[in-house]
Amino acid sequence: MPLLIQNRGFDRISSTAELFDKNPHLQENARTFRSKPLVDVDPKCLLYVQQREFAATTPADNCVSVIGSDDATTCHLVVLRHTGSGAVCLAHCDGSSTWSEVPLLVKAVTSLSTVCKEGRLELHLVGGFNDDSKTSHKLSLNILAAFQKQKEDIHLETCCITEMNDIVVNGRHNPVLYGIGVNVKTGEVFPASFTYKGPAEELRSARTFTGGQMADIYDSSKGLVKIGPCKWSPNLDIAFWLSQNDDTILKYLSTSPMAEPPHFVQHMKSTIQFLLEHPDSDSLFPGGQPQLYHRTERGDWERAGQS
Repeated sequence: MPLLIQNRGFDRISSTAELFDKNPHLQENARTFRSKPLVDVDPKCLLYVQQREFAATTPADNCVSVIGSDDATTCHLVVLRHTGSGAVCLAHCDGSSTWSEVPLLVKAVTSLSTVCKEGRLELHLVGGFNDDSKTSHKLSLNILAAFQKQKEDIHLETCCITEMNDIVVNGRHNPVLYGIGVNVKTGEVFPASFTYKGPAEELRSARTFTGGQMADIYDSSKGLVKIGPCKWSPNLDIAFWLSQNDDTILKYLSTSPMAEPPHFVQHMKSTIQFLLEHPDSDSLFPGGQPQLYHRTERGDWERAGQS
């Protein structure tokens, strides 16, 4: 099988418990990984990936030192890296279309590694927890199965998912880690948190909220973040949510109401407010072109074509 553990293929598994029982070193690696200190990543070196997005680059990138993502509860964060070229991709997968998403991630890394004959593809998976609906568990199995279907040999190195990323607090299950970063220069993957989630944070959230598919948000050859063009229809009915209390929003708009980070409700409300303020998505993409952002000398992302 093309997904390898310690250079050996493995049969399709029926549960994550089976995977960890058969590969105790993965358990140990997961415990080691989740005990690492949480790094608060400097926005000036960061490329932040939101839900249902991915980004890939190489160590030669002068604009990005860390790719990162957080706010994952049942979602899984996927890092795929080629050890020869150093090309690396990070994705925030929510299970919306895992089987079509995984080949995009493999292609993103292999296309940046074409001149490199040495090295191998290494996979790091972090996310999910023991949620009541087993959403995390299903996503874990689907991601592993999708990588097994790829023709390339892919080596599973870190697997801190579902029960290995679970902690019980006050009788309730929660993820241990909600976010990770990957150092583009060294390939190190580490637990991380982020104060900055841009550029175009609300636009990108609106794209996902309205059903946008997994999107590649970065052109590493030009150092440009590219968003859209996105398409949504005016929907005034969503204003209903702005008047609802936190518990109602959590109950109906989250896959894991009891495990969301504290800013979840405000994030949902600001996304809905953005959609109400921009009912016509076309107006955000003049000429049907994506919004482009480049990194300034100060380290901020700035809309390209603007002074």
